[in-house]
Amino acid sequence: MFEEKIKELGFDLPEAAKPMAAYLPGVQSDNLIFTAGQIPVVKGELKYKGKVGLNLTLEEAQKAAQICVLNCLGVVKSITGSLDNIEQIVKLTVFVNSADNFTSQHLVANGASELLGEIFGEKGKHARSAVGVNELPVDSAVEIEMICRVKD
Repeated sequence: MFEEKIKELGFDLPEAAKPMAAYLPGVQSDNLIFTAGQIPVVKGELKYKGKVGLNLTLEEAQKAAQICVLNCLGVVKSITGSLDNIEQIVKLTVFVNSADNFTSQHLVANGASELLGEIFGEKGKHARSAVGVNELPVDSAVEIEMICRVKD
């Protein structure tokens, strides 16, 4: 059902990316799944790099956030076998590679949050932090980590 909704919205659900360093893409603890930070990589290629507000527009950063959250969902699927096992998106932490004086991190994060709402409806409503940072790995524009609750 949720994977079909992703396709209806014109997106693809990626497979979980291989970690870039010494960590797991996601970990399940009881009925919670914690993803590692996901960057806007599509088929091995970083799609959005640089500083938002300098090299990238707000709209581009929102698209990057969408890719990041889809990558998070790919990790969740790799652990649960199906997105239909998601009971609630609990929390997102959104890191934005921000230029000096860029203060719209919350609007960048809306790219991810609004997409989750479209996919999951009430189950997609979540708590969130949106944080401006000086740098991200491999000069990624955005990085997102997710916590979700899944069926027992």
